Amino acid sequence: MAEQGEEDRDYREYRRLEDCEEDSPPGEEEEEQLLLHVTEGPTDSWHHIKDLDSFFTKIYQFHQRNGFACVLLSDVLELLQFLFVVTFSTFLLCCVDYDVLFATRPLNHSHVPERAKVTLPDAVLPAPQCARRLRSSGWLLFLLVLAGAVWLCRLVTALRRLVGYWEIRSFYIRALGIPAEELCNHSWQSVQARLLALQRRQPLCVPRRELTELDIHHRILRFRNYTVAMVNKSLLPVRFRLPLLGPVVFLTRGLQFNLELLLFRGPAALFQNTWSLRPQVKRAGARRALARGLARAAVLLGVANLALCPCVLGWRLLLAFFSYAEGLKRAPGSLGARRWSLYARHYLRHFNELGHELQARLGRGHAPATRYMDSFSSPLLAVLARHVGFFAGSVLAVLIVLTVYDEDVLTVQHILTAITLLGLVVTVARSFIPDEHAVWCPEQLLQRVLAHVHYLPEHWQGRAGRAETRAEMAQLFQYKAVFILEELLSPLVTPLILIFAFPPRALDIVDFFRNFTVEVAGVGDICSFAQLDVRHHGNPQWLSEGHTEAPPERQAEHGKTELSLMRFALSNPRWRPPPPARRFLGHLQAQVTRDAATAPAPRHLLPEGPLPASLLSEDSALAPEALVSSVLAAGGLVARDPRFGQPCSTASATASLLASLRTPLGTCAAPESPAEHQGPEDRPALSESRLRSLSRSALLAEVASAEMSLHAIYLHQLHQQQQQQPQGPQPAGAPKHPFVTTGSAARASQLREMPLGGWAEEEEEEEEEETMT
Repeated sequence: MAEQGEEDRDYREYRRLEDCEEDSPPGEEEEEQLLLHVTEGPTDSWHHIKDLDSFFTKIYQFHQRNGFACVLLSDVLELLQFLFVVTFSTFLLCCVDYDVLFATRPLNHSHVPERAKVTLPDAVLPAPQCARRLRSSGWLLFLLVLAGAVWLCRLVTALRRLVGYWEIRSFYIRALGIPAEELCNHSWQSVQARLLALQRRQPLCVPRRELTELDIHHRILRFRNYTVAMVNKSLLPVRFRLPLLGPVVFLTRGLQFNLELLLFRGPAALFQNTWSLRPQVKRAGARRALARGLARAAVLLGVANLALCPCVLGWRLLLAFFSYAEGLKRAPGSLGARRWSLYARHYLRHFNELGHELQARLGRGHAPATRYMDSFSSPLLAVLARHVGFFAGSVLAVLIVLTVYDEDVLTVQHILTAITLLGLVVTVARSFIPDEHAVWCPEQLLQRVLAHVHYLPEHWQGRAGRAETRAEMAQLFQYKAVFILEELLSPLVTPLILIFAFPPRALDIVDFFRNFTVEVAGVGDICSFAQLDVRHHGNPQWLSEGHTEAPPERQAEHGKTELSLMRFALSNPRWRPPPPARRFLGHLQAQVTRDAATAPAPRHLLPEGPLPASLLSEDSALAPEALVSSVLAAGGLVARDPRFGQPCSTASATASLLASLRTPLGTCAAPESPAEHQGPEDRPALSESRLRSLSRSALLAEVASAEMSLHAIYLHQLHQQQQQQPQGPQPAGAPKHPFVTTGSAARASQLREMPLGGWAEEEEEEEEEETMT
């Protein structure tokens, strides 16, 4: 009994969630609960697939990579690219006579007296001489042997991957009924719907009679959800404060690969397979020993990276040169373009958000983010750039005129180099000169960015024009040149992070996996944040007051639980959330309805005139951008319209547009008829001709994106208003967090008083069952 009590205490931090609807078949082992089993029939070749995570991930990647032909061609060309880089680099090192090529040594043409010019074949050494130079270089032979071993490993990996994708191709054709030539006509939502329908006909997952959209996302994004949660809780060592540079964020593809290898896939990983943690992680008594082992593995991995640093760095330099040198010559300003950093793709990612969904959302936010960053200009740099651009442009103009007058000028030594460098200087200088006709409003531009990316730090509110905000935004939206520089420095910096920065956080990371992991029957161990559980991870300051009982240390930061729940419900309209999530969504709809009642109708948010015509035209921005423009313009224009007695706030204007969409969160409307009762006047940013021009799947995606953009703005506005409200003194014995209400009776009373909005029509049996539980 004492040993059993000690074992119970060891597991006290690990939460096990059983599926209350479906019980596992009696007598099955835990490992067998995750098997894939398809009954006899047209899909009888898929029996007992052990790793459902890999299976669903391959189904998703097969769709995103556009079928087997594209996968095959991509893998073959990547192997050929590797061979080309190695072979061409070796040829340049050993088989070219640079003295002849640069004309530093005269070439003997006595055998051909009529030829005086040097050609490329003259600069290429004969094959025997090239082979002798190659054999005389021991380090080059070692690098070639190492490159050959790496290429063979990549070849074996590609062959195994192609065999797996060929089986997935058969699964698409025979089980899902999607021929290879029609795959591009099916969206992922369509493929996912066919998977759910197949589960009902021929069970894919044995312990669960019904497969849900959330189950599929859990398996595809199991490790990614952990990474997003650790970035949200600031656990990963990616933020540093350097003496001269200040706050710095460093997360590259190399560092991400090493962290995933250390935590999820390596021999010392916390996961023993793709779906379950090691038993030691689940015991509180083994946390320190496990943390020491994890720290030791990080140091060994860092040392291995340090040993391979010269090879990896040389490979990165070669790839960067072959990839960007031609583009830099053709368009020098391309390095001044901006892109979302890898850290931003984790910081801004929702829980259970697939890669193509994240890419589409950040793609919509690229233009407003660029305009926001361009709104900042340094007067000192502008003055300097004008004069530097004048000097460089003057010399460049003279050289261009001379080459036009006589093309023999191009034969002058280094003349092309001078023209290229002067063009680069002029392009860079022009990028620092602001447009004299542009008028920027940083606050509105930042709101446009927020509408698409959904997450911004709270201290940015009202400080959009500050240089500090712009510097922090630059960490999320970085220059392409900075991205290239970070990737080149990654082989040098990644070992230092693994050796010195990761070990002090090993214990916190182990505690995170134990405290924020739940076990779901038929799915395995998943990050508890990915459950979208407002009750256990909601933040009362993000409209979940009365719906959450989470202490501050278990709350997700920046409202990520609430926003992720809204996005998932909008992207998967057939998904039925659990009762706590359904009550929160109903409360949100009720709040939208109340705020919309205090605002004018959507058709009056913008007065008649050229501005609304330009915003709502079919040649303007997409629907989310037009809706955001309506919201941002409402605060200034409606206040000046004599038809309304009082101005409406941004939150009220957003609520009015949300109410006009008539698409409640998570409605179970069939995808075939998403908006059959909605007229064009109800959707201010979607005209009738635009509705006819869009396909049904594209319309669903556009409407869901528009509604999520408005919900992001609306929730941030409510959060800001709640932050500005003065909080009175708390009575003795009150909970530490000002919005947490303790006591089951008080929570039940609050939930009964909470309006349910569009979710009031759901069945009450699940709520009664949960209350009894």
